[in-house]
Amino acid sequence: MPIIKILPHPEYCPQGAEVSAPAGTSICEALLDNNINIEHACDMSCACTTCHVIVREGIKSLNELDENEEDLLDRAWGLEPNSRLSCQAFLAQTDVTVEIPKYSINHAKENH
Repeated sequence: MPIIKILPHPEYCPQGAEVSAPAGTSICEALLDNNINIEHACDMSCACTTCHVIVREGIKSLNELDENEEDLLDRAWGLEPNSRLSCQAFLAQTDVTVEIPKYSINHAKENH
């Protein structure tokens, strides 16, 4: 089973974490199943960007981005070349390391 290493995030996992999940599981599902309560305002239907993560290692093992995810990512706060929506990024057999951005689009709106 692949391991997801989550880099420290002040709100969701201050110490960082490592969780394992079966291949075919989305990163979002794996985090939620392990009590890392990443935002997912659209209930993982690929309709928002609140579950945005930056894949620091292992991105090539994930499924390809589809056009809908790519379009949504354009609106994500803190977009980077290795950004993915965690609800659309499905694990294969390789371990991955992800960073949850400090803010989501929801946080950015609340702070203005």
